[in-house]
Amino acid sequence: MSNEIHDFLREVLTKLQTIDYVKPESLPNIDLYMDQVTTFMNTQLASTKRHEDDKILTKTMINNYTKNNLLPPPDRKKYSKEHILTLLFIYYFKSILSINDIQNILNPITDRYFSNGSHFSLQDVYNEVFGLEHEEAQHILKDLAKKYKTSSKTFADAPEEEAELLHTFAFICMLSFDVYIKKMIIEQTIDKLPPCPSHRKKTTTNKKKE
Repeated sequence: MSNEIHDFLREVLTKLQTIDYVKPESLPNIDLYMDQVTTFMNTQLASTKRHEDDKILTKTMINNYTKNNLLPPPDRKKYSKEHILTLLFIYYFKSILSINDIQNILNPITDRYFSNGSHFSLQDVYNEVFGLEHEEAQHILKDLAKKYKTSSKTFADAPEEEAELLHTFAFICMLSFDVYIKKMIIEQTIDKLPPCPSHRKKTTTNKKKE
């Protein structure tokens, strides 16, 4: 493997290490007011921002999530640990999925595991799925190395001053195709899920209002 690929993977690994999920021990053990929730989320997820002035979470976002039946309403204006966990799931999903798709995948989880005394808690679900992060990161690194190496061999006849631009474009196209296929698979999987009760209830209520 060339030094160039080693340098690229080292840079990616450094980035992956900074984009860490919110660890269970970092979650607040007391209920929070909305201002405290936004402060917590913006602090914990600061490393995921692309630009310095990007907003992780705002009051308007929280209110919209509640109105769209994504987030259960607060109890006397206070948000529990389960609210924080739900917001974390929404944050990770919203970059690739529509609000309706997030509803269909997340509502069955919150309906069953949000403070209802089930065998599994919402934190158990969070711990299990995000505990896979380290192993998945290793798979991502190997896949990126393969794609980067492949893209560096494209446009063999291109002039030297154009080669870097074309290699970068090829690499972006390969990554984009990968994301496109995985997004399509996610959407098809969601479409096979039965409508969750809370979503049906909200739709029925809206029809009555109309």
